[in-house]
Amino acid sequence: MTFHPRHLLLPAVIALGLTSPAAAADTVKLRYLASHGLAAHELAAELGYFDGTGITLENVGYAQGGPASLIALASGDVEIGSAATSAVLNSIIGGNDFVAAYPSNGINNEVQSTFYVLEDSPIKSIKDIAGKSIAVNTLGAHLDYTIREALHSVGLPADAANQLVVPGPQLEQVLRSKQVDIAAFGYWQTTFEGAALKNGGLRPIFDDTDVLGDIAGGFVVLRRDFAREHPEAAKIFVEQSARALDYAREHPEETKKILAEALSERGENADIAQYFRGYGVRAGGLPVERDIQFWIDVLVREGKLKEGQLAAKDILLTVDAKPASN
Repeated sequence: MTFHPRHLLLPAVIALGLTSPAAAADTVKLRYLASHGLAAHELAAELGYFDGTGITLENVGYAQGGPASLIALASGDVEIGSAATSAVLNSIIGGNDFVAAYPSNGINNEVQSTFYVLEDSPIKSIKDIAGKSIAVNTLGAHLDYTIREALHSVGLPADAANQLVVPGPQLEQVLRSKQVDIAAFGYWQTTFEGAALKNGGLRPIFDDTDVLGDIAGGFVVLRRDFAREHPEAAKIFVEQSARALDYAREHPEETKKILAEALSERGENADIAQYFRGYGVRAGGLPVERDIQFWIDVLVREGKLKEGQLAAKDILLTVDAKPASN
């Protein structure tokens, strides 16, 4: 199997007809940076959903986190980026012309990001995390903003906790060795979380659904100029990736097997595939405006955006996959 990288401005969401894919008018290669786990477009490729469409995927490296993926997208090194919604919006605010293709992951009752402490920790609630150290996989992305929102929800300053960057495979280790007070396992890191829980001795404090509710956690994104130049390919890419999201929800055991093979191919621990709980994305794989508007409102509150400066409909891919003009 061949695996490639994974994890924004257009109006109105695509109405996807998830049947046999049509062929794009031209042959298009989509490069991406791989990350821990398997993105839905990678799963779609392994399931043969892009066969005969003229679309091929190419893995050109590895991204530690979403912000690194967006930097590669902005520089033209890849055609596909993936990051937490907050990171995507910050990148747009910084001048990058991206469009949201499909939700990479979501949070709900089955899949969420959870903040753990050791069982004997005195930390019992969100209020107790002030002044404590929290391990997250990257700054400026989903876990970072979830912590800020959690602190805000109990009337504490958004920077009241100390965030430390720790790669996903080391989260359990740094918590058990007491290098940090709290380890945050992101919704995309349920495999690492499952392995850590199997070893026992951990206790959850809160999860991101407690703070954010049911919402998309991040998006796979394209450059606006690419979507404008290749509208049919962009549409097929979204349709078949969303189709793979549904496949994963409907066929969890088969998806775990594909994930295990992917991890083995990459030289990673294939055993953790058994803990995969799915992508957490609603049926159909489509976003709703709240998935993005929630974070726009947060950025307005923080003074990074002016009221009305940006709207969710300006960021989501249009029905015909053609991006809106600025």
